[in-house]
Amino acid sequence: MKADKKVKLRIDNLSLSFGGVRALTDVSLDIRDNEILAIIGPNGAGKTALLNCINGFYKPQKGEIYYDGQRITRMRSDKLAELGIARTFQNIELYTGLSTQDNIMAARHVLMKQNFLAGALYFGWAHKEEIEHRRTVEDIIDFLEIEPLRKRVVAVLPYGMRKRVELGRALALEPKILLLDEPMAGMNLEEKEDIARFIVDVFEGQGATYPNTPVLRDGIKCIILVEHDMGVVMDLADRIIVLDFGRKIAEGTPAEIKTNPEVIKAYLGQET
Repeated sequence: MKADKKVKLRIDNLSLSFGGVRALTDVSLDIRDNEILAIIGPNGAGKTALLNCINGFYKPQKGEIYYDGQRITRMRSDKLAELGIARTFQNIELYTGLSTQDNIMAARHVLMKQNFLAGALYFGWAHKEEIEHRRTVEDIIDFLEIEPLRKRVVAVLPYGMRKRVELGRALALEPKILLLDEPMAGMNLEEKEDIARFIVDVFEGQGATYPNTPVLRDGIKCIILVEHDMGVVMDLADRIIVLDFGRKIAEGTPAEIKTNPEVIKAYLGQET
């Protein structure tokens, strides 16, 4: 890992408790530009709790979070989305009564510049702006290869396709940092391979393929991945953080983590 990579997100001594249960204890780490950072650990290690602190769902009792040097520790989730932090969820959180297209379009509202009155009258700049947003949505649908599902209500879609729609909604926010909470949970091998390919493609950027959609054209150069499939983690991650009982027990490259005795002990301990 190059030491000169810019730190996009810094977490200092973060602690989170629910009553007498300590979900996180003095966790410190940084997320650098141009890397995929994986956070792993046994069930209950605090991985999702950490993501929930980063994007404002949980308010830690101790510690600070900085994004591009700005303190964001207790900022609201909608404000963090406007800053450029988006996520997918371990349990799918879509608008089940809406279509695939409308679910992805819903994420674009934080990027709309026209006021309520202009939107209600729907003329001039408001009309032009919606057309531009819908073009972006169509590019995302094309990128995720879900064109046949664009008008279908998401409640009737197969599980793997709903996962794709949720990824599409996160991409529609045009984030600078993308948080992926177990994006492959419950999937078969083929579905996992598809999602892994999409993650790599969006990280690297698609260049001239989507010239008018910056999130696809330029890519997202800072991705935080929580995932239990160690094969996927080892293939995708540039760097890995390991949590156990809410504490950081290891950090390093995939090769370093693979042979770390503390990591091996944590996973073996879960199995026994």
